[in-house]
Amino acid sequence: MSLNLQKGFLFTSESVGEGHPDKVADQISDALLDEYLRGDPESHVAIETLVTTNRVVLAGEVTSASHVNIEETVRQVIRDIGYTRPEINFSDTSAEIQSYIHKQSPDIAMGVDRSNPEDQGAGDQGIMFGYACNQTETYMPVAIDLSHRILRILADVRREGKVMTYLRPDCKSQFTVFYDENRIPRSVDTLLVSTQHDPMPGIKEPGLIIHEDMVKHVLPRLLDTLPPHIRELFNNGMKIKINPTGLFITGGPDGDSGLTGRKIIVDTYGGWSRHGGGAFSGKDPSKVDRSGAYAARYIAKNLVAAGMAREMEIQLSYAIGEPDPVSILVNTFGTTDNGWTESAIAQHILENYPLRPYRIIRDLGLKNPVYRPTASYGHLGRESYQEGGVTYFPWEKIDRGAL
Repeated sequence: MSLNLQKGFLFTSESVGEGHPDKVADQISDALLDEYLRGDPESHVAIETLVTTNRVVLAGEVTSASHVNIEETVRQVIRDIGYTRPEINFSDTSAEIQSYIHKQSPDIAMGVDRSNPEDQGAGDQGIMFGYACNQTETYMPVAIDLSHRILRILADVRREGKVMTYLRPDCKSQFTVFYDENRIPRSVDTLLVSTQHDPMPGIKEPGLIIHEDMVKHVLPRLLDTLPPHIRELFNNGMKIKINPTGLFITGGPDGDSGLTGRKIIVDTYGGWSRHGGGAFSGKDPSKVDRSGAYAARYIAKNLVAAGMAREMEIQLSYAIGEPDPVSILVNTFGTTDNGWTESAIAQHILENYPLRPYRIIRDLGLKNPVYRPTASYGHLGRESYQEGGVTYFPWEKIDRGAL
């Protein structure tokens, strides 16, 4: 290793593609959540999904006036991801679907529902973290931002079907970034990608072909998406590792079982910021595991964009059935600007930002069916957009700042 780590450190984040078994499970759970919310915005949903060889198993609790075609919703997700070939032992036509979804416990509803909506209690106890920094234009850490980007491009290449026609849906990525002692990214040290592929009869080393195609067709498209200051990080002799084992033919749910909520670090900040432990997918916004984490990200991003600090991590904690957070903690890692202190920022948040579940859900429009797109390539660092009169990724909007 050529870098002098006495003057900094290496940090690695990973992402997984939409065909990864855990992400298949997440997308199914969130697609079902969206369908319940589409028919009944007051739906209470907590759905877990297990996928394995030619099988999808659903379990969880739902209270809703919606009537959802569960089987067709599940098969459409599998189809959209690209699992359409029965011979690879998981497809939209061959998978058996079993549902064990039942009605939500009235004990939970009693803690959430209130005669005054403003007093809505948290759907569970827990701690949530939100984070933002100025490392990238998405206000995300570099390593996780790059890891998501390259897999989105790889999925685009697969769907276009013009080059790398051997690609299958399952894939993973890792970026290792060198930071100086001031936590500033200086160079990309290593790129790692593993991608599922068709058999290549007669080819002794398929990994070499995939490596060459990745460098020729995928990496240039990645670089084209980056602003100049991030592209410069690739100019220090980056190491590239593609399919290190050589073969990755059996993959997806046939290669490993997948479960909802097992990629919580991929879903958030790639390990750069802390995580409270609660998963997102399949949960309606009354669960503060989800809505509280989105609110904390929204606040941190707006305050970093406003110049209060170069990076900011916010911790919130809630008690089940209680509307107000039990605690709030702000950590700026010594980067506060413009005379702000961490305690002053925390007080500013309490006075100016919604922290009760009802207000978070109302202000961010979280009863809309906007969740399936979150279930692959990260819930955070995405571009907010409108479609069909609904705002997707509203927690990514910069519209408040230091009020």
